[in-house]
Amino acid sequence: MTPEVITVTHGVVGYDGRPVLRDVSLTVTAGEVVAVLGANGSGKSTLIRAVLGLVPLSSGSVTLFGEPARRFRQWHRIGYVPQRLGAGSGVPATVAEVVASGRLARRGILRPPGRADRTAVTEALHAVGLADRAKDPVATLSGGQQQRTLIARALAGKPELLVLDEPTAGVDAASQEAFAEALRGFTDGGGTVLLVAHELGPLQPLISRAVVVHQGLIAHDGAVPEPAGHHAAPDHDHVHPHCPEEPAGLWGTN
Repeated sequence: MTPEVITVTHGVVGYDGRPVLRDVSLTVTAGEVVAVLGANGSGKSTLIRAVLGLVPLSSGSVTLFGEPARRFRQWHRIGYVPQRLGAGSGVPATVAEVVASGRLARRGILRPPGRADRTAVTEALHAVGLADRAKDPVATLSGGQQQRTLIARALAGKPELLVLDEPTAGVDAASQEAFAEALRGFTDGGGTVLLVAHELGPLQPLISRAVVVHQGLIAHDGAVPEPAGHHAAPDHDHVHPHCPEEPAGLWGTN
C-alpha cells in the first residue's frame, strides 16, 4: 500500500466569520503529482496553507507523513514554494545564497555548510537552469527567474514533498518550461508534489491527479479537466498575475 503523505479530513477554515474552506477532505500519496485548481477566491491557496499550518483549521485535521500536523517537526521533508520571492527587490543576496538557505532546515542554523550542502545547491541551480546566475544578486533577475530561484531553494533541501503555490503565474514561457523540467526530475526521483495553479501549461503532462476547489468545496477529484473559455485557446499564454485570494495584509510579502 502506498503511504499517505498528506491527509486532510473535514477541514474548515474561515476568516472574520466568512467560510473559505467548508468541509474539505483530501489525500495525497507518495509519488503523486496533485494539482489544486480553481478560480480566484475559491480557497485553493488556503487549502495548501492549511496543510502547512500557515492558517489554522476551525475544525477537521491534517496529517503529514502519518503524523498529526500539530506534532509534525520534520520540516526538512517538505519544500514550500510561495507565489513571490518578496525579498527580491531589496535584499542584497545572491542567487546561490538564497538557494543555500534551503539547506537550513536539514543541517540546522549553527552548523556551517559542508560539501553535501554545496553539492545540493549546485544541483538545484542546474535543475532550474540558473547555474550561470549563481553569483548574481536576486534583485537583477526577472520575475520568472526569481520564481525559479525559489524552486531551487526548495529542491536544495532534498525534500520528499514539494508544495507550490501558483509557481507559474505571471512568469515567462521559458521559466514555465524550466519549472516543468525541474519538477520532472524531482518526481522521477520519487518525490511527491502538491501544487496550486490557475492553469497548468507545461506542467500538465506531469499531473497525475487534479482537485478542483469551488466555493470552498472540492468539486472534482480525478483526471485533469479540459480547459474552457479563453483559456482553451491555443494561443493563450498565461503570464498575467492574479489578484490575491486572501484578505489583504494576512500574508504580507509571503
